[in-house]
Formats: sequence, C-alpha cells, structure tokens
Amino acid sequence: MALTFSPDGQTLATGSDDHTVRLWQAANGKPLHILTGHTDWVYSVAFSPDGQILASGSQDRTVRLWRATDGALLRTLEGHTGPVESVAFSPDGQTLASGSDDTTVRLWRAADGKLLRTLEGHTFWVESVAFSPDGQTLASGSRDGTVRLWWAADGAPLRTLEHTGSVWSVVFSPDGQTLASGVGDGTVWLWRVADGALLRVLVGHTDSVYSVAFSPDGQTLASGSRDDTVRLWWAADGTLLRTLKGHTSSVESVAFSPDGQILASGSLDGSMRLWKPG
Repeated sequence: MALTFSPDGQTLATGSDDHTVRLWQAANGKPLHILTGHTDWVYSVAFSPDGQILASGSQDRTVRLWRATDGALLRTLEGHTGPVESVAFSPDGQTLASGSDDTTVRLWRAADGKLLRTLEGHTFWVESVAFSPDGQTLASGSRDGTVRLWWAADGAPLRTLEHTGSVWSVVFSPDGQTLASGVGDGTVWLWRVADGALLRVLVGHTDSVYSVAFSPDGQTLASGSRDDTVRLWWAADGTLLRTLKGHTSSVESVAFSPDGQILASGSLDGSMRLWKPG
C-alpha cells in the first residue's frame, strides 16, 4: 500500500492492489473518497505542494491526476511502456516526475499533462523518484543498483551513486544536503548530495527496504521493509532509535505528517498504521 499526507496534514491518500486510490481523514481514519479509474495496482501517490492535486502511478502504465477536494479525475498521462512505480511533484508544483519499469523517468507539465522530457540512463526498473527541496535536482532509484541525480531544469545527468543491491526508495532530507536510499540488501544508505560522498550505511533490517522518509525537522529517518517492520533512525549518526512491529507483511510505504507528530505506514497486509514516532 502506497501512502502520503496532504501538505496541510488533514488528509491521507493511499494506493492499493485493489486498483483504487482512497482519501482518508488523517485525524480519525474516516474514509472520504474512493477514486476509481486505474485498471491495475496503484504503486505511488503524491500531493501537489498546494494540496489541490493528487497524482497516482499504476501498474496499468498510466499516471492519473485527481482533484484532491472531491476525487474528480482531471487527466490521464500516457506514454510509459511499463508500470509506473513512483510519482513526485516538484516543490513549485509545476512539474511531475514519474519513474517506470520501462527504465525511464518522465517529466510532465502538471498544468496540462504535456510530456516535457524523458530521462534515459537506467538499465532496469526505476522504483523511486524525488525532487530536492529547492527543486533543482531530481533523484531516481533503480533496481539496476544505482541512484541517478539529474538537473531538473533540463534533465541533464549530474552524477550516479552506486549501490550493492537494488534501490527501492530515495528521499532528500528537508535541508537538501542528504539523500537516503533504501536498498534490496536490507540497508539504508545516506549520501552527501553536494559531492555524492557516501556518509554511512544503516544496518538492521533483515530484508529489502522499500521506503524511506525523513521527519520534517530532518532529525529522524524512517524505513519500511519487507521484514514487516518500520525502523526509526537518528539521521545525524545512524543510531537505531526503535523498531515498530505490528504489520504482518511487507511495509511498502512510510510517511511523516507535516508536523512530524504522526508516522504512517502502509503494508501488503492491507492495513495502514499510524504511529507516534517520538
């Protein structure tokens, strides 16, 4: 189950293997809307920075844009030739990035869905995409064992970060100085964005790390794994703070609320759990 908070923290969006996107009240878990239209598993969901649009990427090879207030379908973006694993809006909301099993990253103009450019270079499925907080850099993580950094303005390659296993998830720290990547060997890698130096490797999970997320203050890193757990780490030195148990299958997605008071996790067990990370 993919999930994300709205920018105001009031709404949670989830994507599921039942082909739907669902909107929930974050405060009490009350269902708000069921968004139908995808014809296969929904792998990723992302709100625009103003909270007005929700994007979803699916195994049906499309990206769909929905009006967040009522769930109305605004447009469908077609072009990928493989499942869409990840979607992310640029900080200014003007661009949407999508990563696909067709090994490409595509950049779309959010206003009208026009394809701006296609980024090529990965040699296997692209599992995750993320913009830096200043919007200048785009990161893509792939099962080819690399993270690639691109200039967001023109799609030019910046650098490649080599891993020892498939990369399932990437995320920038709130200050944009650090990049975290979740890896298929059960580790989390932290990189210095400025020069691509590997800072540290976090060891503790016993299976693939499918999702990583920084707390809004950048002090804590959460990771969700195929070992059914969520782990919280001290970002500054990689110390393991705690392990959250309760899911009975792979944890596919983790996300902090904008105020950092709630950590949400979505799992293949069909449940979404809300935790107090402190």
